[in-house]
Amino acid sequence: MPPRTTATARQQRLGAELRRLRERAGLSTREAGQKLGVDPARISNIESGRFGVSADRVRTFALGYDCSDTGLIEALREMTAGRSRNWWDDYRETLPSVLLDLAELEHRATEIRTAQFTHLPGLLQTTDYARLVFRQNVPVLPPPEIEYRLSHRIKRQGILYRDDPTPYTAIIHEAALRMQFGGADLMREQLVHIAEMSERDGVDVLVLPFSAGIFPGAGQTVVYAEGPVPQLDTVQLDTEHGSEFLHAEAQLVKYRTIMERFENASLDAASSRAFILGTIANS
Repeated sequence: MPPRTTATARQQRLGAELRRLRERAGLSTREAGQKLGVDPARISNIESGRFGVSADRVRTFALGYDCSDTGLIEALREMTAGRSRNWWDDYRETLPSVLLDLAELEHRATEIRTAQFTHLPGLLQTTDYARLVFRQNVPVLPPPEIEYRLSHRIKRQGILYRDDPTPYTAIIHEAALRMQFGGADLMREQLVHIAEMSERDGVDVLVLPFSAGIFPGAGQTVVYAEGPVPQLDTVQLDTEHGSEFLHAEAQLVKYRTIMERFENASLDAASSRAFILGTIANS
């Protein structure tokens, strides 16, 4: 396969998983190359995502690295499937690649959990709310890019409306619900939308109230996207310098624990819906 000029987060992840398998087998790239009959430089390029790799070769690598986890091997083989054009590719020349990677991550996730503390979840935002979020960007975005980002965000929400919607749990801190972002009317419309979405199959909205007191983490937005096997889960963090994708084993274990603690500290789905409706009534 010819080298790529750029690799998507998914392609880089496949390479990273193959590198993990090699390292767990205690093999250097030179030793792996000798064992598998592959140029060590090619192995390095595959692991970096610069070179593609076939499904058959993934199986050869995994078996050569003494991996007996058939579920993981098949999931990695699926990641090599020929990349057909998807809706987010229409934004490749207009938006940062990290936003396209996020759309693909959500599209392929088997389940998504998110925790939000100041802004409301992107997959549950109304058009007016999302537009205001983008207007707060630093540096300031030009109006055309705001509209591109808005269109992209709304299309991301399609995973909640398709015939087989992705199971989605949104943990929202009370602070985000009570913040008068854009004024009372806009927030009322936004909260009504969230309450309505919480009635949809596969969508759970959980409120983390002020009364819960202390909670783990530093209050940053967390998205936990489950893969076909736990080893292929991914954590996405929103930071002031952009999105970060985490998938090291220790990181996944940490954020699984954090998300479980968030859920345990939150109101249940029915109580959360009542809380949101009460907030609307008092706004």
